[in-house]
Amino acid sequence: MMNPVGMKARMLRGELYRFDDPELQADHARAQGLLDRYNSTRHADRDQRDRLLRELLGSVGDGVVIQPAFRCDYGTRISIGDGTFVNYDCVMLDAAPISIGAACQLAPRVQLLTATHPIDPEPRRLGWELAKPIAIADNVWLGAGAIVCPGVRIGSDTVVGAGAVVTRDLPSGVVAFGSPAKVERRIGERGNVRRPDA
Repeated sequence: MMNPVGMKARMLRGELYRFDDPELQADHARAQGLLDRYNSTRHADRDQRDRLLRELLGSVGDGVVIQPAFRCDYGTRISIGDGTFVNYDCVMLDAAPISIGAACQLAPRVQLLTATHPIDPEPRRLGWELAKPIAIADNVWLGAGAIVCPGVRIGSDTVVGAGAVVTRDLPSGVVAFGSPAKVERRIGERGNVRRPDA
């Protein structure tokens, strides 16, 4: 078996790495312990949830709400902007950075997946993996069950339909859905609901 020393450094540089690194496994175990505590909190335990999120995640803005159950790998590579709401059963695999802007809405069972694996079967069999960052700009709405794949960037104000699989970058201010997700129209074109104050 290959000496796993340096695998965390490889992961942080965005290179192929293996999970059999004691430091990576310790980081993962720390996150899972915090998640166990977070996911067992009561609805009324808002202050405790906030403290646990700030201990778990790399950066948490004001007014962030994440409904349990929540799952991630490490937590420290996730940043979430002010006023973002994450609904039940969200999964964020953060071997690479996940950046979520302010005022975003993530519906139930959204998955943000930075983790990927080699296509070549031999390195995959040996346990090599890779991760590519995900970046979601401000005021994005991801519908229920949407999956965002490794390396994807989503521009501000964009809406992603329920069940979409986002395999490529999406620009700002569009509605996209399907598998793979495709831009259907720009925000402001046919069928939009007017602002309540308009």
